[in-house]
Amino acid sequence: MTQRAAITITLLMGALAGCGQAEQKQTEAVDTAAITNQLHETEAQWMRDYAARDATKLAGHYAEDAALANPGLPLVTGGDSIRAAVKSFAADPNLKVDFASDRVQVARSGDLAYTRGHYTMESTDAATGKARTDGGNYLTVWQKQADGGWKAVEDFVVPGAAMTPAITE
Repeated sequence: MTQRAAITITLLMGALAGCGQAEQKQTEAVDTAAITNQLHETEAQWMRDYAARDATKLAGHYAEDAALANPGLPLVTGGDSIRAAVKSFAADPNLKVDFASDRVQVARSGDLAYTRGHYTMESTDAATGKARTDGGNYLTVWQKQADGGWKAVEDFVVPGAAMTPAITE
């Protein structure tokens, strides 16, 4: 090997090592516990917005390019469609929503996360006009925003019995 090739290889190895160190520092800088707490508070605010039936604040939890999947309804995508769906939903006089995350997972990059949990909801049955109670599970994918806050980019609600923690061996 020539001296020039040896120097080139040494420089490349140094550059790659530097990239790894920068990536490691970025990973170490992400405080996943703080993000988890921030997402718990965001979800708590979301529940307060449901209690107030504030359609503007409810829709404000979604990114402009988000998707919302509610049981028995078509997938709703985009800010305008989500605002319209949430406005209709919030107008229900019987609406009561209670939910809690059972798991929060934060990406090492600190810019994406998800919450998975269970919910109960009281609403008006469209067929009977009477109040009904439903429950199930949800999965919300969150993306960190430029202002440091979090917005839902995918929100999927699944009816049925609440999930139990998985058994691991």
